[in-house]
Amino acid sequence: MKKTVLEFRNLLRNVPPILVSLLILSVVGMNLLANKSIDTGVDWLALDCGILFSWLTFLSMDVLTHAYGPRAASLLSFAALLMNLLMALIFFIASLIPGVWGESFVEGSEEILNTALNNTFGGTWFIILGSSVAFIASALINNFLNYGVGKLLKKDGGFGRFILRAYVSTFIAQFADNLIFALLVSKIFFGWTLIQCLTCALTGAVLELLFEVVFSPLGYRLSLAIEKGGKNRLSSEKG
Repeated sequence: MKKTVLEFRNLLRNVPPILVSLLILSVVGMNLLANKSIDTGVDWLALDCGILFSWLTFLSMDVLTHAYGPRAASLLSFAALLMNLLMALIFFIASLIPGVWGESFVEGSEEILNTALNNTFGGTWFIILGSSVAFIASALINNFLNYGVGKLLKKDGGFGRFILRAYVSTFIAQFADNLIFALLVSKIFFGWTLIQCLTCALTGAVLELLFEVVFSPLGYRLSLAIEKGGKNRLSSEKG
């Protein structure tokens, strides 16, 4: 435990603060916006607005794995999860504090809207639990799979090597994230069938991968900036 704490402190001293901030912000934003579903117009495609942040979460982990190794990326992913749980607790406390949300001032609907906003920010225990389990499992899959794919490729692969690692790990990890959440939450509490869980996990992973494709050049440039900035890798696991 002491060794892990020292390793984590060393990570915080060496990893660019902007990268750590983006990871934490994206995890918090992803879980908060997951409260709003997207009307896709088709019954078999279930998406939520968390997709606007999920690509950033996985791209941040890809950059961390590329620069510092899967163990370092996983440690920071776990820290991001803890920060998300802390924010969920603060939101829950805020929902219990007597008061009125600004958006609830609609004549005749004040109490209904205020309660709805409190419930949105207060969260539901099984959704928070399901999303937490799904995230940490998918983070481990993403980070170590990204590293594993990198070990199979040439060291001097450049951008092609980076995106191949990122695309393979992101798609599989996003599928796992969606499926775990669907099985733990949607199937048990909302009555989804197994086919619905699998279909939505697959289609969601495809769409989330498209975000990764669009923004992967940004991730690669960030990785190069870390290297040119003289950031030493903190683990021999770096692929």
